[in-house]
Amino acid sequence: MEILSQIWSLLGLLTLIQNILPTQLLAWLHCLSDSLQDLLSPHSSFDIPEFTGLGGVDVNELYRQATLYLNSINPASTRLSLSRSKSSTRISYSVAPDHTAVDSFLGHRLSWTHHVDTVEDSDEERRTFTLRLPKHSRLAIIAPYLDHVAARAAEFERVLLDRRLFTNNAGGALDSGWSSVSFRHPSTFETLALEPEMKKQLVEDLTAFADSGEFYKRIGRAWKRGYLLYGPPGAGKSSLIAAMANFLRYDVYDLDLSKVKDNSELRALLIQTTNRSIIVIENIDCSIDLTGDRAAARKGSGEDVDDARRVTLSGLLNFTDGLWSCCGEERVIVFTTNDRGAVDPALLRRGRMDVHVSLGTCGMHAVRELARNYLGLESHALFDDVEKCVEGGGSLTPAQVGEIMLRNRRDADVAVKAVLAAMQAKIWGADVDVVEGCDDVSRTQPGLCEWAEKFDGKKRKDHIYRGSCNWESKGIFLVRLKSFNKSDSGRRGG
Repeated sequence: MEILSQIWSLLGLLTLIQNILPTQLLAWLHCLSDSLQDLLSPHSSFDIPEFTGLGGVDVNELYRQATLYLNSINPASTRLSLSRSKSSTRISYSVAPDHTAVDSFLGHRLSWTHHVDTVEDSDEERRTFTLRLPKHSRLAIIAPYLDHVAARAAEFERVLLDRRLFTNNAGGALDSGWSSVSFRHPSTFETLALEPEMKKQLVEDLTAFADSGEFYKRIGRAWKRGYLLYGPPGAGKSSLIAAMANFLRYDVYDLDLSKVKDNSELRALLIQTTNRSIIVIENIDCSIDLTGDRAAARKGSGEDVDDARRVTLSGLLNFTDGLWSCCGEERVIVFTTNDRGAVDPALLRRGRMDVHVSLGTCGMHAVRELARNYLGLESHALFDDVEKCVEGGGSLTPAQVGEIMLRNRRDADVAVKAVLAAMQAKIWGADVDVVEGCDDVSRTQPGLCEWAEKFDGKKRKDHIYRGSCNWESKGIFLVRLKSFNKSDSGRRGG
């Protein structure tokens, strides 16, 4: 009881001293006390606030990395706060306020304490991590440990966190130039209808790019790579972009040039993109008129060519390969077009678009891949006839084959016959989109492709209707198909 009485007396004396002494003197005494504690403590402490800068409005990247790092190591010896956003299926956690997570590095024991303080007369909270590490080794381990934290956080963010799909806002590049949604496209290289050699080359190129940060730094080049995807509509350009994003675990920025006011806004949008991202400009030949720049320069006219378009060719070149393209790392820039010849050659040279990928109609391997994905088929009796049609010029785009199989997915036999009939129709010169919906055509007998290959282009043109496929020509085409099947059956029977 005597000890408790002495403690209470001491606390009362301290309270009296605090009320008597000036505020400046009390602050000095607190500072002296903290200094004595730091001097006597075997540990050094480093505060990492969530925000820095004037007014505390700049996000502290080290705080974000610490949050991701602690999430990745899953410290089991402390209390955690769980959370999950509406757009995500993944549960994330963080160190609960005023709790400590213990870590080890190079044989040293370190700790992270999460402080959350409420700002006076406000609902805002001030969050800070305090990192404690051995005082005698702090200079030797602080830099490599923080590098380790940053690398582990980046890997965790790349592999496990949800990816985002961004699109640019019209006229809002300075503050919030991009808006985003969760990116959950299911396309992968395993499901793409591409030939095996092309898949292998793309995967190897992307892997080499993602693993070459030190190489790019050593040779003095910006860590970026450009891809040009060209081919007819439905060839799978968008699906390939999604597969690339899923493979690399990158965010996707879908840049709509028609919403960009000028070159300055284009640069501002580029600055706002993050590292480890894919920047996509689809239909580059149709987005804006870039061909007028050179013509106007040659004419030497005084007219303002920027009035006719929002972004100039020089601005786009600087975006892809100029000084402003070096403001980030590990970026992939993808252009798509239906007609490579319509794109200015300056955009296509190596160093801007390093890899040119031609996407067209399906080869036989792609057809088999689609049949496996849509119908669950590994083989079919009509695959040999389908292959003959592919070799004979009747190949369809992945979108066309996929749509036929999707519509007939309840009956795999009907689906394969419908694909075969559409390919036959293409060889004959018919409108595939019209013919593929006809049940009579989907039941034509095999052998048409082999027969059609024997006709030269002139004979096909003479035997098949000319021009677009309207309903009248469709009926004529079906009658000729039926008559051919009968005569072909008669020849086989004879």
